[in-house]
Amino acid sequence: MMMRIKSKLADFSVGQLAVLSLMIAVFVVIMVLPLVSLFARAFQNNAGEFIGFDNYIAYFDNPSLLRALWNTIDVSLSTTVISVVLGFLYAYGITRTNMKFKRFFRYMVLIPIFIPTIAHAVGLISLFGRQGIITALGFEIELFGRLGIILSHVIYTLPQAFLMFFVTLEYADGRLYEAAESMGVKPFTQLIKITLPEVKYTFINAMFVCFTLAFTDFGAPIVIGGGYSVLATDLFVQMTGLFNFNMGAVVGTLLLAPAVLAFVINRVTNSANMGAMSAKSTKLVIKENRTRDIGFFVFCSIVILCLLGLVGGLAVRALTVFFPFDTSFTLANFSFSATTGGIGSFFNSIQMSLLTAVIGTAFVFVYAYMAEKIDRFSAMRKIAKLFSMIPMALPGMVIGVGYILFFNNPNNPFNFAFGTIGILVVANILSFFSVPFLTATGALKKLDKEFESMSDSLSIPRWKLFLRVTVPLSFPAMLETFMYYFVSSMVTISAIVFLYTPRFRVASIAISHMHAEGVFAQAAAMSLLILLINVLVRLMYELSNIFHKRREKRRQA
Repeated sequence: MMMRIKSKLADFSVGQLAVLSLMIAVFVVIMVLPLVSLFARAFQNNAGEFIGFDNYIAYFDNPSLLRALWNTIDVSLSTTVISVVLGFLYAYGITRTNMKFKRFFRYMVLIPIFIPTIAHAVGLISLFGRQGIITALGFEIELFGRLGIILSHVIYTLPQAFLMFFVTLEYADGRLYEAAESMGVKPFTQLIKITLPEVKYTFINAMFVCFTLAFTDFGAPIVIGGGYSVLATDLFVQMTGLFNFNMGAVVGTLLLAPAVLAFVINRVTNSANMGAMSAKSTKLVIKENRTRDIGFFVFCSIVILCLLGLVGGLAVRALTVFFPFDTSFTLANFSFSATTGGIGSFFNSIQMSLLTAVIGTAFVFVYAYMAEKIDRFSAMRKIAKLFSMIPMALPGMVIGVGYILFFNNPNNPFNFAFGTIGILVVANILSFFSVPFLTATGALKKLDKEFESMSDSLSIPRWKLFLRVTVPLSFPAMLETFMYYFVSSMVTISAIVFLYTPRFRVASIAISHMHAEGVFAQAAAMSLLILLINVLVRLMYELSNIFHKRREKRRQA
């Protein structure tokens, strides 16, 4: 009997080792080797010979290339300051006041997440361009260049900053405020002495996240940058215009630097911030203050009006014949020209996003299960967890360049994947992997460890336990992962701008081609379609969550 049990346990170990090894091997192929190719190319000449730092020296000796670096730092710092301040104030208004319609404000500020960054720029052109809606009213700004890039980046990064501050402020301990209130401390003093110290780590994280997002964004600068060059557009020119892959690799490593720094800072501050909440914590009771509530209501309303104005600008361009000269209603702009990808590019995006969501969700949960729920091979599980966090520090354009240098090599046995929808799906899965992995591990940690012990003692294969117990209990987290992957894949451009083919264009890429051809109405129409499909997916996710919670209540009753 004991020999039979030992034999079963040995089979379990062999199977677990095989699956875990396969998971790690996949990451080596789709992440490690492309990054090795990227860094190797940065230190080589065109003949493939090692030349040390000569490429970097040539880069910093070129005034136009060096200007792109300083421009990128400039717009990223400006974006960071504006977004972090606005994000904190907006989150403070929703969490620390009694203003009306807080749920509405909370969801509406997330609108920019559902459209590509390139659409943010198209929306700004619809409002402030030479024939823009607001320009026609007599208010004109110098949109193309530094100002336009900063405005686009603020729209892009504001929801990210808001979400970080919202979580911190929403779950703050109310005991300090109760004590301060009992001692007669004024609200402004509480803000300075209690609230700001509470969110100091969030401020640091938000600054680095916003800086990194602005530093690596490609969509907005390519449309609205004009002659104001930044690293992302410089990388695009080096790779697709000049075919200078060595210098492209140099720019790619420069884009990687702030992302890696942000990742390290995030890990350090998260560790320092652990334990802020305890079992004795109490919910903060918000005192009545009509002046404060009205002030924040006005502030949040202005922010939302700006975001809705962006969508409104897209809608006006998309639904009129030729604004501002012919404002007749039309749907003709949704009949996209074939040269820019046509309506097929929109359905290609849906296909790519669905494949990314389905395959990515399955891969993430199997990977997380192997990293969290098996009690053997600790060294390999640590490697798996390390690999899972690295994508958080990889900008999409860096992944794209790495994939060109690795998968487009004729001597690579995986070369067959280059130029297919498969390479786009893999790039998206890797680019957005870390957040779903954290979601999956969070869900798995809530499950009782006794499930695995009982499975082993009853000689039930782990794959049966995973399918029959783990998956049903983790369904809400899997649904969230599916939604995240789908929406992110619909709006991405940086991760796939080097990997798509003319035969398989996606919607975000099609918008850039429409802009290049001067058909702004069609670009606005495509942006609205992306917004519509992402909002529908989000609504389906919310409804599924409601249905699941009601079913769980009935089951428990």
